[in-house]
Amino acid sequence: MENKKSNKRTTKTKNKGNVKNNKYKNTKQKKKMKKWKKVLLIIFLILLIAGGVFAYRVYKNGWGLSGMLATVVGHDEYTKKDLNEFRCLVLGISTDEEGALLTDTIMVASYNPNTQKATLLSIPRDTYTGKNPKKATAYQKINSIYSRNEDPQDVLDAVNEITGLDLQYYVIIKTEGFIELVDAIGGVTFNVPIDMDYDDTSQDLHIHLKAGEQQLDGDKAEQLVRFRHNNDGTTYPEEYGNNDLGRMRTQREFIMAVIKQTAKMENIFKLGEILNVAEKNVITNVDFNVAKDYIPYAVEFNTDNLLTATLPGTTPPWNQTNGVSIFVADEEETESLIQELFYDRDLEQPTEEGMENATSMQTTVSKADVKLEILNGSGNSKNLQKVVDELKSTGYEVYRTGTTNTTSKTTIIDKKNTADTILENVQMVLGVGTISSTESSSSKANITIIIGKDYE
Repeated sequence: MENKKSNKRTTKTKNKGNVKNNKYKNTKQKKKMKKWKKVLLIIFLILLIAGGVFAYRVYKNGWGLSGMLATVVGHDEYTKKDLNEFRCLVLGISTDEEGALLTDTIMVASYNPNTQKATLLSIPRDTYTGKNPKKATAYQKINSIYSRNEDPQDVLDAVNEITGLDLQYYVIIKTEGFIELVDAIGGVTFNVPIDMDYDDTSQDLHIHLKAGEQQLDGDKAEQLVRFRHNNDGTTYPEEYGNNDLGRMRTQREFIMAVIKQTAKMENIFKLGEILNVAEKNVITNVDFNVAKDYIPYAVEFNTDNLLTATLPGTTPPWNQTNGVSIFVADEEETESLIQELFYDRDLEQPTEEGMENATSMQTTVSKADVKLEILNGSGNSKNLQKVVDELKSTGYEVYRTGTTNTTSKTTIIDKKNTADTILENVQMVLGVGTISSTESSSSKANITIIIGKDYE
């Protein structure tokens, strides 16, 4: 009996111990849970605060994709204001069958993140870099410099000498990279200006494109930008620009189309593929820390703000250049153009007073003496050529063309105190346009015409 009582007491004691242990364990677990809840609450609050801070910084950086990218790379609302205009030399390189590197594309490019304006200046491949054209050799053409020792600094120095710019950066794009980029972004829709039919077995280059708007893959894009003339010697029409001038114009316009296509939202998700293409096919001295400062703002660039031009100059007769076909830059006109493109980029807006008074000290000149600068701000690329054709057919000289900010109204800006009769005649030819006056001693153009959306 005593054993049974003793066992009962032991069992009760054990049960009491188990209850106490369970209560202790439960209390301990509850305390742990409370601690974890506190930790999770603190983490949540930290994330909430961090998210709020991030969102606030994105807001301060201008919202949108640009604001988000600027915040991710550590920018604040003052970073962009401190950025200068970015300028660099762009070289497009192809390789012939013998392994020689051909510089098919030579351009000076600029981008200002604060004004969202950019410039492309084409430099003809045959531009002479020597001192005496009468003793010219093919090795003194600017497109042969890189092939000598593959040193981009030599090309950079030559371009700086010709333009008077102080370019520090270069970007070299191999043909293979260009083809891969176009394919990576899903091709580019482009209006091919003329039928193109050319074969060069030495470079394994075969160009066969029909005129008209079409979707170009990488292979066809290469054909487009390398075309100069057909097998039968025919080339671009004179009003478009013969041979190299036509090719450079096509290159610039195609680059604008590529920028538009690359900037589409669906291609943001292809960024990794695009970067891989660049890593394999781009040679540059642009430091990553420099590039990352401009990229957040470049994603919002509108090609309507891109101004394009070609280096001014002449092609002297062969008998004056030692039998070598060269292009000689005009020093005075080049200096003026560089001033306009890179230093006087923003045209002064016409004032009410300027619109009412465009008559002081007017110069009497004939149509043939009037140089016109035509900038397309209509948003329709076809309008530019239409205006050029109309004005040329009535006897005017079109000095330079390009694109500028989209604007609703066409403006005819007198820069050289041109006679009323000329200004009114230009207005009559266009059928639209407000006449204003903005004197400019550096401009080579007598009149700048900004085509607006009201032009038809």
